[in-house]
Amino acid sequence: MTLITIPARGSAGFVMERGQRLRIVDIEGGQSGDLLAYRRGDAAEPLSNGRTFDYLGKIALGTGDVLWSSRSNPMLTIVEDDVGRHDFLYGACTLEMYRLQHGVKGHHPNCTENLTNELGKLGLVLGPLPTPFNFFMNAVVDARGAIALGASLSKAGDAIVLRAEMPLAVALSACPAGTCNGGTQKPVAYELLD
Repeated sequence: MTLITIPARGSAGFVMERGQRLRIVDIEGGQSGDLLAYRRGDAAEPLSNGRTFDYLGKIALGTGDVLWSSRSNPMLTIVEDDVGRHDFLYGACTLEMYRLQHGVKGHHPNCTENLTNELGKLGLVLGPLPTPFNFFMNAVVDARGAIALGASLSKAGDAIVLRAEMPLAVALSACPAGTCNGGTQKPVAYELLD
């Protein structure tokens, strides 16, 4: 498949077969995004940060680590990772978040709407979203347990590759927040590899 660009603040949705690999590329550097996956055709089995933390015993994920489903099934495996810093703690940004934390008055693009719309196109009717895998997002947890967002560590051309461990419905969002993207929003790209 050809590399497909997701515009700044945009999104994409697609299906994956077991064994297919998803390569996500930070085109310009310093851009994070959200990945949400469900067992294809089953809105009751999403990607789960809680199960992933339980089975790996850590919150910093990298090459070789498995991302687990809510039903304790392997869902995705990180097979390559140029950055080594991603987040699985922060929820997808929402319009309410922009209003409460940033004083936004009108509409603001957000990952929750992006992910929900893309998965809806794939036939999934969703309630509240689980925590997405925030690729290239630099969340820092200090010794007291406080969490803060730093600038993404990804550079232009950096990528992460994940292998599907089951048939999946997947949505990606190029995060519209400035706080985790160095103050600007940029595109990301992806391709599916057999």
